[in-house]
Amino acid sequence: MERTKEFRGISVRLARNYLENLGGTAVDDTTVEGDGWRADLSAEKVSIGPSLQLTEVTIAFEADEAFGEGRFEELIEDFSRKAMRAGG
Repeated sequence: MERTKEFRGISVRLARNYLENLGGTAVDDTTVEGDGWRADLSAEKVSIGPSLQLTEVTIAFEADEAFGEGRFEELIEDFSRKAMRAGG
């Protein structure tokens, strides 16, 4: 199973930390592996309007079939909640 998601306004370091909090172990600066799953992280600056730039972190989630589709979806949802940023 594979899924790629983008998140704006967080850093690779923070995304890696969130994935570790969800049971993963950092393999290197851009890879986190858990029991039956893996996440590869990358980042780039994206323009928002004429003068504002944000960091967009892309995470390629992968999981073994044995991990289960339900657990895979739950992992991604749990990460998404941690990465959510609300304006204020």
